[in-house]
Amino acid sequence: MLSFLTEHPLICAMILILVDLVLWRLISAQGSKWKHLVRVVIFILFSVLLFNEGLNPMEAPPWADNVPLHLAATGLQIGWWLFGARTLTVLIGAVMMQRVGHTGRLLQDLLGAVIFLIAIIAALAYVLELPVKGVLATSGALAIIVGLALQSTLSDVFSGIVLNTTKPYQLDDWISIDGTEGRVTDIDWRATRLQTSQGSMAVIPNSLAAKAKIINFSRPSNMFGVAISVQVSPHTRPNSVIDALERAMQGCRQLLDHPAPSVALKHSSSAGAEYEISGFVASMGEKRVVRNQLFDLAYRHLQASGVNLLSSDEPGASSNLSRPRALLDSSPIFSTLRQEEKETFSQNMTLQTFRAGQLILAGGEVSDHLFIIESGVISVTLKVHGKPLESGRMGPGEVIGEAGILSDSSVPADFTAKTFCALYRIEKSYLKPCLDARHDINDAMKALLDFRLQKAQSLTQEAPVVVAKKGFLHWLRHRA
Repeated sequence: MLSFLTEHPLICAMILILVDLVLWRLISAQGSKWKHLVRVVIFILFSVLLFNEGLNPMEAPPWADNVPLHLAATGLQIGWWLFGARTLTVLIGAVMMQRVGHTGRLLQDLLGAVIFLIAIIAALAYVLELPVKGVLATSGALAIIVGLALQSTLSDVFSGIVLNTTKPYQLDDWISIDGTEGRVTDIDWRATRLQTSQGSMAVIPNSLAAKAKIINFSRPSNMFGVAISVQVSPHTRPNSVIDALERAMQGCRQLLDHPAPSVALKHSSSAGAEYEISGFVASMGEKRVVRNQLFDLAYRHLQASGVNLLSSDEPGASSNLSRPRALLDSSPIFSTLRQEEKETFSQNMTLQTFRAGQLILAGGEVSDHLFIIESGVISVTLKVHGKPLESGRMGPGEVIGEAGILSDSSVPADFTAKTFCALYRIEKSYLKPCLDARHDINDAMKALLDFRLQKAQSLTQEAPVVVAKKGFLHWLRHRA
């Protein structure tokens, strides 16, 4: 084996190049450090073989009389320059990836192109002994021709350099470029790739992105704007609408407290008045859920205030109903009652109001009545490890105290008025016989109670303690 290495060094050099290509493919991405180390070692061995054989990459091969050997040596010397350029490019790319991450990929590609260009010119000048000035002049003329032909592509490249330098967005940012919204998945020398909310891929040329209006939803971090608009009759007093929408806004726990959400009258005309609820959420994934919740809360709180959303249809006879009677229609539990039953129920409901911060039903207290929320926002708070935790907020149409009605029990949560609240009270002595007669309402109320108890249990139960694995060295250390 050693004799073969000494007798055929050029063949060994070729084998080293093949070994480098094979190992670069076989070693996985997780072993990137090993890949770089193997490439450096193989390049050093390749250089040692060439110099020991008398092949200096700075000079032409010395065997001009032996054509096959001369061609093989020329190829190996040119390969040395290209091999060296590739090794240097890989090492620079690894350093840049550690320091600036994926955002330096474009600069890495351009730097690699410059290094390879220098290596090619050096190989032409030293190995092939071509006149570099003539080559540069010819390449300059070709560069002008190619540049004119690839004008749009070069525009994308230089625009990509500007975007990577100014960094209006980075990987995983949620942005909008000229109306196209999505998450940034890649920024290369030609284009920016966005994954839209529909799951499709949008490819936007860098030249277009550099000129377009860019909105970055991820900056500042952990804060994403969300807004909804509702239209009501222009004859409705604005203060009544704003108060109802503010209660709807407070009923949504996902809205951040800072910056504080707000309600504003955007536009008013003879055709209608448009109001907007705007705020911020902590993640992009919450925007759709919060928008849907805000629309539902706005509808319920406006209805509780006697305000109807703008519609081409005039309100029907339900607008003439009393407030307790209309509340039964909007309640998910009591909406299945017959009309005459709702009339009887509404006559046995008494109005009770609570100020903001006032306790409505304490945790562990067995209630002898049922509350139906007519207006306002109620906060539900649990004790977790001795500290209060808000588990939810309630609004118009929801009920409180069903545990005492059904099973003379209680739920481990405090129900506190977050805003001024109006609730209608139904005594247990009247409601219990009705539930025994109407099993559908009784079952709906049991399902609600089971859901609340399961949620309270999931929030208050302690997480299992993970016991760290102790190996032999840990045991030996503590035995010493």
